[in-house]
Amino acid sequence: MGDWLPRMDEATVHQADSTARRDGFNGQRMLVVPRPVVRRALARPVTRRLVVTDAGLFPHAARHGRSRPGGAAEHVLLVCAGGAGWVEAAGARRVVPRGGVVVLPAGAPHAYGAADDDPWTLWWLHVTGPDADELVAAAVGAAGDRPLTHLRDPAPVAGLVAQALDGLDEGTTAGAVRAAGAAWHALALVAATGHRGPGTDATTDPVERAVAHLRATTPRRTSVAALAALVALSPSQLTARFRRDLGVSPLRYQTDLRMARARELLDTTDLPVLAVARATGYEDALYFSRQFTRTHGQSPTAYRARPR
Repeated sequence: MGDWLPRMDEATVHQADSTARRDGFNGQRMLVVPRPVVRRALARPVTRRLVVTDAGLFPHAARHGRSRPGGAAEHVLLVCAGGAGWVEAAGARRVVPRGGVVVLPAGAPHAYGAADDDPWTLWWLHVTGPDADELVAAAVGAAGDRPLTHLRDPAPVAGLVAQALDGLDEGTTAGAVRAAGAAWHALALVAATGHRGPGTDATTDPVERAVAHLRATTPRRTSVAALAALVALSPSQLTARFRRDLGVSPLRYQTDLRMARARELLDTTDLPVLAVARATGYEDALYFSRQFTRTHGQSPTAYRARPR
């Protein structure tokens, strides 16, 4: 597929939240799609049903807040993966604890912010399009026409927001489609949770949730900070638990997943080493070869040529 939008580095993206700290939040990610690109996407097959226009992660977002008396132009999804915050919408102010998911329809007046004593870690996205309209209406209706749904485990929905963010970061049409699919799934999960009622989601161990996310998103690399925010742990806590339960760090575990995929491709295809490197998330074939040799004790070429 062709380019959907120029690839954007987080450091160069415009700040979408005017009341967030001017210097941002440590470990934050944020991508904003130029609105002319959004309009073009809404006129194309596939993406015309749902487009993710903005997405981000604000870890431990002290003093974060936003007030929109006239509502937002797009639907807004907020997922509190840790800490707490608040939301004012539909005539009431509500506390948003860990596991709180806020769905704000386009045009609905609202305000929200982080708690002063325990600021939230917030995964968020904005969506537009006919499917987004229907999913948001279903999610709000399932919650009793309230903007807030409670999840026992926010990681599955937060993980889908992370996948949407990764899709936007690709800067391609295919990435935009993946972002739309992840956002569709996230909103559908929120709507289904509201229909089931609170307290029905299964809780899993944070390491299990992190591993599930890494397996679902391989070969893309996820930073330890983002992975920790996904499961509401600090990076040091997550690293300690990985070492205790799996015997390796989160980064080493990711590398092992990518190396396993590389072995599979070397064993089952005739792809050149450069193509194998790219298929496992490495743009630099030389760096890939060094990593492979460090892991397996031989180069990719020697591994493929070994007696079987």
